[in-house]
Amino acid sequence: MADTLAETVVEMPAPRTNEHPARAANGFVLLGVATVLVLGGIALFVLGIVMLATGAGQGGLWLLLVSGLIVLAGLALCMGFTAVAPGEARVVQLLGRYVGTLRTPGFQWVNPITMRRRVSTRIRNHETDVTKVNDADGNPIQIAAVVVWQVKDTAQAVFEVDDFVEFVAIQTETAVRHIAGNYPYDAQGEPRLSLRDNADEINERLSTEVAARVDSAGVKVIESRIIHLAYAPEIAQAMLRRQQAGAVVAARQRIVEGAVGMVEMALDKLAEHDVVELDEERKAAMVSNLLVVLVGDRDTQPVVNTGTLYQ
Repeated sequence: MADTLAETVVEMPAPRTNEHPARAANGFVLLGVATVLVLGGIALFVLGIVMLATGAGQGGLWLLLVSGLIVLAGLALCMGFTAVAPGEARVVQLLGRYVGTLRTPGFQWVNPITMRRRVSTRIRNHETDVTKVNDADGNPIQIAAVVVWQVKDTAQAVFEVDDFVEFVAIQTETAVRHIAGNYPYDAQGEPRLSLRDNADEINERLSTEVAARVDSAGVKVIESRIIHLAYAPEIAQAMLRRQQAGAVVAARQRIVEGAVGMVEMALDKLAEHDVVELDEERKAAMVSNLLVVLVGDRDTQPVVNTGTLYQ
């Protein structure tokens, strides 16, 4: 089917940041190191107090100072522990600079002075509200869609837009409005795409447009589908009557075509078997009677002719 509407290419700004893995160490190994430092620092602290109590003097003070630094180092190491759950990632920033993303699930350790932002990489869906728009023919319709999406690039999702969840919601609604305004609700027999008759093609084009709009935010669109489509209430009854009238006309057309074929077959059979010879006037009367019987929507009342064909 030919599409008479021009395609609109959505041009979004190219992303300036791309995701790459962050450097991380095994969290359990560093947990052991931090535990040793803290316990060792506490032990040295106790030893320093004992030395001061026994009159060691300056040696005990230095030991207290070193023990305090060791405990602080162990506590500082503890600030770098990060647990990554399945279906999520951690975007790591060092003094405002993006240094990588943690995607591997598990207990890990990164630089303690970094900031780690949790980003869900699970599959999500967004359902738009029922929106009233005008289709390509100017008819008010109600439409709603659902988009299944997932974060594919955490760096772009965090740094390219303010709020990628809200961004997906707004861009989805924009794409739904654009698609609804570019196609008619019903093709009405014309060779063109319509929202009602070509659901698969329209859903594919909706997915393509939504994907183009949210790609710069690091979002991958899995599927888009229109879930609600109807005429607006103010014209719904009028459109329903038009559809009913079209259905009646189509049904009548099929009935007439079938009736004409049956009449033609009846005349051919009569002539083939030489049952009766009819002149043109009698054939016309027979055709008229058969069409009335076959096409009429009510039962006919038969009239028995006990005379000749001409009386």
